[in-house]
Amino acid sequence: MMTDRRIAIDARAAARPELGGVERWTRELAARLPADRYVVLRPPPALAHRAGHAWEQLVLPARARGRPLLCPANLAPLAHPRCAVVVHDAAPLRHPGWYSKAYAAWQRLVLPAVARRAWRLITVSDFARAELNDLLGVDAAVIAGGVDERFTPAADPEPARRAHALERPYVLCVASQTARKNLGALVPAARALEGIDVVVAGGHRPQFAREQGLDGLRLLGHVDDALLPGLYAGALAFALPSLYEGFGLPVLEAMAAGTPVVAAAAGALPETCGGAALLAEPEGEAFAAALGRLAGDAAERERLRAAGLERAAGFTWDVTARAVDALLSAATAEPSS
Repeated sequence: MMTDRRIAIDARAAARPELGGVERWTRELAARLPADRYVVLRPPPALAHRAGHAWEQLVLPARARGRPLLCPANLAPLAHPRCAVVVHDAAPLRHPGWYSKAYAAWQRLVLPAVARRAWRLITVSDFARAELNDLLGVDAAVIAGGVDERFTPAADPEPARRAHALERPYVLCVASQTARKNLGALVPAARALEGIDVVVAGGHRPQFAREQGLDGLRLLGHVDDALLPGLYAGALAFALPSLYEGFGLPVLEAMAAGTPVVAAAAGALPETCGGAALLAEPEGEAFAAALGRLAGDAAERERLRAAGLERAAGFTWDVTARAVDALLSAATAEPSS
């Protein structure tokens, strides 16, 4: 007879070295949800990526031992009857060409089944909720992500500058080198901004289609998480030209660091920015023009800095964790159907 009634957390994404949105969500929930009500289950690091699909589908349900299971990173074991799943967006279904054929096929097979069978379905924005409803006919509770306390204007930019030889003023983008991030829209800006580097922090994920033609950008690749707060705080501005985001955590991290933001008027970014960023069409020339105007207007940068700090203050991981806990606590108190 099982006496441990804690909810199990699928922490597969937390075992990855990358720090995209799903990894950040998983790490933060695993760290902040109370240990008396949650137990963290994670695979060995070697099973964090492709090999981890088998662990998630076959090993994880056995390790959960009948407990409800919280899966914060889009997918969940189909054999487990009580999965609360956080689906961050529907990009693989809406735009399968942005991904490898194998990854897109896997998502088309598993994601609809996971979303429709979920004990509780959570997503991260009203935009993502509408996408899931349109594509899969499901409804989801909306719980926004947060910002770690380390992201602050007081973060020291010098360690990041030294580690990545950033000697000139720079505009920062934090994004993987994938088609949906639309990094090519930054190339015209890099050509036009005299004396200012356009810096991209983020590596490439093999399951995503890689964007080509990024000449002129400073591609840093993977940046140590300890350096990110200072990297944000030291930037002249932050730019995110993504074509599709379910939420867009980096814009809030930049705002929390006191860095003015230019973001694409696409996906969930207008919703997440909440009027505290300069929005521009994601096409290269239009985005470059907006970024150029901001770079040359100190008063506008200061206005957006103040607006961004106010906006980001409303998003914390403690608030996110409490909302998830409240939803799942209420659900577990309900009689089983």
